[in-house]
Amino acid sequence: MSDKPQTRIQAKNRAAILTAGLDTFSQFGFRGSTLDQIAEAAGLSKPNLLYYFPSKDAIYTALLERLLDTWLDPLIAMNADGDPIEEIMSYAMRKLEMSRDYPRESRLFANEILQGAPHIAGHLSGDLRKLVDEKAVVIRGWAAAGKIADVDPHHLIFSIWSLTQHYADFDVQVRAVLGKDDWYADAGAHLDGLLRARLLPG
Repeated sequence: MSDKPQTRIQAKNRAAILTAGLDTFSQFGFRGSTLDQIAEAAGLSKPNLLYYFPSKDAIYTALLERLLDTWLDPLIAMNADGDPIEEIMSYAMRKLEMSRDYPRESRLFANEILQGAPHIAGHLSGDLRKLVDEKAVVIRGWAAAGKIADVDPHHLIFSIWSLTQHYADFDVQVRAVLGKDDWYADAGAHLDGLLRARLLPG
């Protein structure tokens, strides 16, 4: 597409393609998805789709770049001047909310990682690593000041990712085992108790 401002119809079609791409990629992965599937889900012909995105790879990359921005926001919001335990808990709960509200995006990200992150390896070792390292310094400072227990900052963040993204990535398993779809409140209470017990200074 050109750099000219999009018309309303163009913006609508582009949004439809990205939504269809998200549905398709999160279900079948990059390799298992086709442009024909995405075009059909978007309600467009394949030539019309190719007017907006020149390839399957272009759609996938656009989705991942948008997702990374969304994924980083809660960690960016962790405030070094706030109450340490509440800041960490706020981050964890926001990640849990994202698993509830953006399950397709989480599965898309998980699929990319399982494939070796061919499209976002540079982002992981660049922007993501830099941000995690910055927040690790903050968490170490809180621990050194006796405001939280002594924890390994990186593994604390990894644990939060595991304890929250599981509910999106393994949604079918979670609902099957629980026998219900509404897991958020119970998961939130469990996560709160688990992390607070680990973070409270002895």
